[in-house]
Amino acid sequence: MPYCEVDRYQAGDKWEGVRLFYRRYGRGATKVLLVIGLAGTHDSWGPQIRGLTGSMEPADGGDEPEPAARTDEEAGAPADAPATATATEEEDVGEGIEVCCFDNRGVGRSTIPPHKSYYSTSIMARDALALMDHLGWKKAHVFGHSMGAMISCKLAALAPHRLSSLALLNVTGGGMECFPKVDAQMLSLAFRFLRARTPEQRALVDLETHYTKEYLDEEVESCTRRAILYKEYVKGISSSGMQSNCGFEGQINACWTHKVTTKELDTIRAAGFLVSVIHGRHDIIAQVCHARRLAQRLLPVARMVDLHGAHLVSHERPQEVNNALMDLIKATKSATAPHEWSSQPENTSGMLNNRLLNAAKFFGRLCWKAHLLR
Repeated sequence: MPYCEVDRYQAGDKWEGVRLFYRRYGRGATKVLLVIGLAGTHDSWGPQIRGLTGSMEPADGGDEPEPAARTDEEAGAPADAPATATATEEEDVGEGIEVCCFDNRGVGRSTIPPHKSYYSTSIMARDALALMDHLGWKKAHVFGHSMGAMISCKLAALAPHRLSSLALLNVTGGGMECFPKVDAQMLSLAFRFLRARTPEQRALVDLETHYTKEYLDEEVESCTRRAILYKEYVKGISSSGMQSNCGFEGQINACWTHKVTTKELDTIRAAGFLVSVIHGRHDIIAQVCHARRLAQRLLPVARMVDLHGAHLVSHERPQEVNNALMDLIKATKSATAPHEWSSQPENTSGMLNNRLLNAAKFFGRLCWKAHLLR
């Protein structure tokens, strides 16, 4: 099984290693690192893995020996030190895409450090950077969802020269922005979430927080999508196990303590790579207003992609999300200028309506001026 040791922590009178479980899919010179969110595991990226690589078959096969461990000198290298490319990377110059996704510390098959002090978005960004070093990736497109987007932001500020581009899906700024919209529905969901002790109970809550009601109620092959997804969720949670309390509390701590400073935002903007902020406008966990504000603060390198969907818009609208991610990769390859990128919003009905309205106003002014000149 592919694992990577990314850190060590003190447990009593000895030191324990933090190992991340990861999977690779596809092959090619274009590298994509997928960073999942709170309580999620690597396989939560299924629609994007398939959309980006065309396959769900792990490239590592699951039984391939792990890449050679980094030396102590490499493990202690500063974040801004250039990565050394492996022979494999230099030879792998195909036009395809290689994707790596992984379980964050605290969940799935990765190590679960016992105390919340071992969890923060900065620490987890260093985990992701260590994984890139382990893979021999000099640069990658970094795409993160929810807490994974917070981690990706920190990674972008920590080592901007290692990013080809950045995509932030259903992101917030952490801290108070982690609070969902408070209403009767959310209070009920929170109560049920805290009381969930079985995969079945957890699946019911997750479905209502991840998707819009209309999506769940759609008829698919003589039953509702809700019924199909419920079985998939129960199976997935049962196979990976319920997240441990210390892992969940640690990741909650990472979200709660997350903050992107003005200096970090300046670093991301100055790096010059393109950014896509993708959000489901009906997300009740991460409110879209926070994502819009972050996209605004990242101008001129950021584009806001506002889609019809909820917190798992990556699953609810996979084709639209995958198109947005591929557009980001293509724009990076073609060296699209930041101002050109940010001025072309996509799949954003509200923004599109505004553009149509502005175009109509402009056309009206032209007609009026033409009338005056007659």
